[in-house]
Amino acid sequence: MAKIAVEQPFADVKEALEEKGYEVELFESDENISGFDLGVVRALNDGNTDQFDFPVISIEGLSINDVLARVEQSLSGA
Repeated sequence: MAKIAVEQPFADVKEALEEKGYEVELFESDENISGFDLGVVRALNDGNTDQFDFPVISIEGLSINDVLARVEQSLSGA
């Protein structure tokens, strides 16, 4: 199953993804991380996209169900 990085403080998103069977770790917004299949962040901007070596989706304006749908869509390559 995919390994997903979720930006702090979204523990509710982490738990929802874990319930779907994903391996999930929380990270601090200024942390440089690698080795994940996908990231979930508060918002995307020019300053934070360079710190990831994997695809990232923004949680901004989305419900948890919307985030789960985007994660599954992104991981399926759609």
